[in-house]
Amino acid sequence: MQLEQLIPIFASIASFAVAAGFAAWVTKQKPGTKEMTDISDAVKVGAAAFLRREMKIIVPIAIGLSIVIGYFIGFSNGIAFAVGAALSAVAGIISLKITVKAAVRAANATGSGLGKTFVLAFRGGATVGLAVPAMALLALAILFMAFPDPITIAGVGIGASLIALFIRIGGGIFTKAADMGADLVGKVEANIPEDDPRNPATIADNVGDNVGDAAGMGSDVYESYIVTVLASILIGALIGMPKIMTYPILIGASGMIASIIGAATIGSKNNKDVMGPLNKSFYISAAIAIGLNFAFTTMFLGQDKLAYALFGCTIVGVILVPVIQRITDYYTNYKFKPVRDITDSAKWGYASLTLMGIIKGMQSTGPFMIALVVAIVVSFAIGASAAPDPSQAMLYGIFGTSLTAMAMLSLAGIVLSIDAFGPIADNAGGIVEMTGMGEENRKVTDQIDAVGNTTKAVTKGFAIASAGLAALAMIQAFQYEAAHVFDKVFDYGLSNPAVVIGLLVGGLIPFIITGQLIGGVSRAASKMVDEVRRQFKADPEILTGKSKPDYAKCVDIATVASLRELWKSASIAIAAPIVLGIILGPPAVAGLLMGAVVTGIFLAYHLANTGGAWDNAKKLVEMEGRKGSEEHKVAVVGDIIGDPYKDTAGPALNTVIKLLNTVAIVFVSAFVAILVL
Repeated sequence: MQLEQLIPIFASIASFAVAAGFAAWVTKQKPGTKEMTDISDAVKVGAAAFLRREMKIIVPIAIGLSIVIGYFIGFSNGIAFAVGAALSAVAGIISLKITVKAAVRAANATGSGLGKTFVLAFRGGATVGLAVPAMALLALAILFMAFPDPITIAGVGIGASLIALFIRIGGGIFTKAADMGADLVGKVEANIPEDDPRNPATIADNVGDNVGDAAGMGSDVYESYIVTVLASILIGALIGMPKIMTYPILIGASGMIASIIGAATIGSKNNKDVMGPLNKSFYISAAIAIGLNFAFTTMFLGQDKLAYALFGCTIVGVILVPVIQRITDYYTNYKFKPVRDITDSAKWGYASLTLMGIIKGMQSTGPFMIALVVAIVVSFAIGASAAPDPSQAMLYGIFGTSLTAMAMLSLAGIVLSIDAFGPIADNAGGIVEMTGMGEENRKVTDQIDAVGNTTKAVTKGFAIASAGLAALAMIQAFQYEAAHVFDKVFDYGLSNPAVVIGLLVGGLIPFIITGQLIGGVSRAASKMVDEVRRQFKADPEILTGKSKPDYAKCVDIATVASLRELWKSASIAIAAPIVLGIILGPPAVAGLLMGAVVTGIFLAYHLANTGGAWDNAKKLVEMEGRKGSEEHKVAVVGDIIGDPYKDTAGPALNTVIKLLNTVAIVFVSAFVAILVL
């Protein structure tokens, strides 16, 4: 075993060890009163029940697909699919367990001030942030050692993407059905505060924060990491140099080590602005990642033109992360003009606020597109300049772009750590509210939660950008693989009607799936609203606080409704490239993949930012002391509309994009083209 193969394994083990240390520290903190732990236990039981019922659906499907892929595509791909699927589920479970445990302890820490509460929430999130990418890197490093031909382990991408999509969709529908039900009847109709214990949907809402924002994001980032590394290795394999193939995994190791150091910089001193330490930890991680990338590049690739060019591509990827962060932060943070414009529009009513949110979300895609285009152009040019032969410039250029995506995802550890403390803070705020701890305690959690809303939006932008860059590499890998399988060069030009048909079908898929997901949330939320209204009507003493609501019934409604909806989008994402490929061949599939990328990444970014901006517009109204006002009611409705945007449909689309690509790569040999256009 060579050193470049051992470094990623050692980095993964170190990340696991630090994550375990953070988890142990969080566990040692006091969980609070019996009333607080009772609420936490109810959330834990509800979340476990949801995942258990979801796994009863997912596991048989995963086993069946593993056997099918292993039989028809190859044994190694079947094994890889099983590994990818199993670890995706584990990523979700790890995320769920630690966030539930950290939330009650963060709530109890609010009495000690902002600093202690913040560090507790962050270290809970960092447990997730450091464990999930480490699991992905370790799995790929071991699989690649066992099966050195990357096309034989491409099934790991399908497994990761499919299970992540299931958890993302199921968790997203659950959390937003509960959230919308709680808000519509509780805050809008009954005029009771958010997270009020009198609201029957409150526990379901807190469960949803964990299964959607924690388990869902954990599986999502794990899957993004897997697919991005896989894309880079596939392109590297086409170049044909063994050290080039292992280079993307080394980049992952450098980011892993850098994330460990960055996460360790967060201390418990009483900060007035929690965003400052988070930004500092990220920039430290980014600087260390660049330094380690240079060290690993010169150590294993030498100091020639090619090595420096590939290192340059990784710098582009690291720089792209804060650029995407700044763009997303500007459009979703209440400190900046877009969210303040949305807040101001509340004085003119519901329609004005809704339209202003949509406008700002659409405008946010412009800077995002410019950032991606610049990153693609620069990384492609740097990679192409290192090609030893002009005929290979395209291949080296695409490899450069894939390394940019890999460098982005190498920082997933610190980015996910910064993201995962958001749902912990949200749940902590719910526990503070439900136990009546006091206004000062709630101010602490509100301050962290507002930052958490922004960091969650930033992570979604990060995941969407990486999905787009990885998909571009996967599309190229698909074309090369199709040429190899069928021993011919296909026409991928726009003069080929099969390509145009593929573009139209692919461009439509994100819109169809978005409609399905928002419709699923709406249907589930309507059931939740009916149940909350029924309980208030059947027992008026609930609103006086003399009777206890039936929380379990609301959890069950959200669980059943979300599981009923999750299979539809996954079926489209799996079937579309296979059916189109069998009927019209590889050119149509390449068109489908490109069409889905173009519409998918911009629609996803629009949805995520619009929802995030509406959420923080409501937070700004509340922070200005206008709770209960007419403007607050308008802002609450905007937040409700944005919930399925930012937490269900938006995050699911980047997973859909990657699932389409990995399915196409694995099943390319089946694309026989019944019709020839």
